[in-house]
Amino acid sequence: MKDLHDIIVRPILTEKGYEGISEMRYVFEVPVNATKTQIKLAVEHVFADDGVKVDRVNTCRTLGKIKRQGLHSGRTPEVKKAYVTLKKDSKPIKFFADMAE
Repeated sequence: MKDLHDIIVRPILTEKGYEGISEMRYVFEVPVNATKTQIKLAVEHVFADDGVKVDRVNTCRTLGKIKRQGLHSGRTPEVKKAYVTLKKDSKPIKFFADMAE
C-alpha cells in the first residue's frame, strides 16, 4: 500500500454496523492484504480532523460465494472487513455522527 487513503475502501453500513456506532465501533471494507497496523494508521490519518484515536482493530475475511451461470462457475470477490474501536477519550467520526441516532 502506497497511500493511506487506499486502505479504507468504503464504510460498511449494515444493521450490525449501526449498532456499533453508539459504542464508537465502526466497520470498513479494506483490501485483503491490509494489516491491522496499516488500518489503524489509515483511520487515524484519514479522520485526523475529527481527532480520532484508534484503540483496537479486528479483521474478518469472507470468501466469495460460488456462483453459476449455466456450465460456468466462479466466485464473487473476497472481502475483508475491519472493525475499528476508538478510545474512550477519542471524538466520534463526524461522518457517522447523525447515523447513530
